[in-house]
Amino acid sequence: MTLRILLADDQESVRVGFRLILEAQPDMEVVGEAADGQQAVELAARLRPDVVLADIRMPRLDGLEVTRRLAGPEAEQPVRVVVVTTFGLDEYVHTALEYGACGFLLKRSGPALLVEAVRAAMAGDTLISPSLTVSLLRHHRNAGRPRPVQPPHALTSRETEIARLVAKGLTNAEIGAALFISPGTAKTHIASIQKKLTVRNRVGIAAWVWANGLEE
Repeated sequence: MTLRILLADDQESVRVGFRLILEAQPDMEVVGEAADGQQAVELAARLRPDVVLADIRMPRLDGLEVTRRLAGPEAEQPVRVVVVTTFGLDEYVHTALEYGACGFLLKRSGPALLVEAVRAAMAGDTLISPSLTVSLLRHHRNAGRPRPVQPPHALTSRETEIARLVAKGLTNAEIGAALFISPGTAKTHIASIQKKLTVRNRVGIAAWVWANGLEE
C-alpha cells in the first residue's frame, strides 16, 4: 500500500525537501502541497491523504488550528496529522497533542525521523522528537510524581537502561553509541519497551522512568 501524504508549509524549500525525502521511500507518495493552513484543510478534505505533515507558523490558519480541524474530536473524518516545526515550545507540543496530532517533530530532526514519524502515525503510534522528551517529562514532574502503571521489574535490566537514556532525550543513534549497539537494535528495544509498558511513545517511557524514580 502506498502512503499518501499532504505537505503543509509556507516555505517552498521545506516542501521540496520533504517531498524528496518521502518520495525516496518506495511506499510513500506526496499527493499535494499547501502553502497555508486554510489550503491544507481544503486539500485534506478533497484528497483524503493518509498523513498530513503540518508546520505550525503558517498564514491564514496556523498548524495547531489545522490539527484541531483535521484530527480533533470534532473532525467528521479524522486525518492523521504530524506537526513538523522549527519551534519546540512546550505549549505548542501540548496543544498539538491535545488537538489529536500523531506526532511532533522538529525540522532539524533529520530525514530518518521524518519517515519514521509517518510510519508511526499510520501504525497508530505517536512519535515525538527525542529532544522534546525531556521537556515533556518536566511537565509530568511539575504535575507531581504519579503512581506508576507498570512496576520497575516490568523491564529487563537492559531495557531499563535504555528507558533511562530515552528519558534523557537521546536519539536511537545516541543510545546505540552509548551502549555499543546499532540504532536499529535500539529501535527494536524501544518498541518492546513501549509494548511492555503499554505506552504510545518515548514520552510515555520517560514518564514511567520518572514515576518509578529511576531517573539518574
